[in-house]
Amino acid sequence: MTEIFGVPTQALFGQLLIGLINGSFYALLSLGLAVIFGLLNIINFTHGAQYMLGAFVAYLLANLAGLGYWWALLLVPPLVGASGIVIERLMISRLYKLDHLYGLLLTFGLALIIQGVFRNIYGSSGQPYAIPPELAGGRNLGFMFLPNYRAWIIGASLVVCLGTWFVVERTRLGAYLRAATENPVLVQSFGINVPRMVTLTYGFGVALAALAGVMAAPIYQVSPQMGADLIIVVFAVVVIGGMGSIAGAIVTGFGLGLIEGLTKVFYPEASNTVIFIIMAIVLLIRPAGLFGTQK
Repeated sequence: MTEIFGVPTQALFGQLLIGLINGSFYALLSLGLAVIFGLLNIINFTHGAQYMLGAFVAYLLANLAGLGYWWALLLVPPLVGASGIVIERLMISRLYKLDHLYGLLLTFGLALIIQGVFRNIYGSSGQPYAIPPELAGGRNLGFMFLPNYRAWIIGASLVVCLGTWFVVERTRLGAYLRAATENPVLVQSFGINVPRMVTLTYGFGVALAALAGVMAAPIYQVSPQMGADLIIVVFAVVVIGGMGSIAGAIVTGFGLGLIEGLTKVFYPEASNTVIFIIMAIVLLIRPAGLFGTQK
């Protein structure tokens, strides 16, 4: 059996694949957080619960309406995104002129409520969600076995992340969004409805979390705790990349997933803390994050 640095090749690439899978979800979730914070200046602690909500809505569509994975991918993000729009209009919009702490406390409380409701209904155990038949099985690459669904997760998350980056950073709509965060009065003078833009931006960030939830359901199962277990790591990813940085969220999401996978191979004891160790080092050297800007 071939070895690299004393580790069997199949085990090494297997952990790298797991790291890429985790990194895909880190990138998608941190991207949604970065969009919301970068354009709205809201630290959205509800993000993990909205990720869980996406998985549960997909599960309910399958069990109550008979709609499978592909329908869930189409329907769940706008449905959960619409619930985010309602939350933004009814609650979060009232806090924009207050300190960021109020938004954080509100969204943290909402996350606890949503998780508590689903835990009371479904308990703490995970609910199975089937991989779509079109993506079942896998292929032998010689040095490792690559499941088709895992390959789909990596490819789809890359497309979504890069597409979001392009829209925010390279299009007129993205320019309006960025300008609205700096000078909303000026942007509104051009006839642009800034409050509506802000609301839709929050809804889009929530839809990204819901999309990640649907994609995660066949891998991690559907559980009320799935968002709570992940959101702390995702916040660490956002801090390392730079709060509000779209590129930082994508690069650090995938990069830290790979580092976590390598750590499981060479030093498993540190695999659960390596991201937080990196966060501490980055904050000491560059407090704004790797891709953030000092204000």
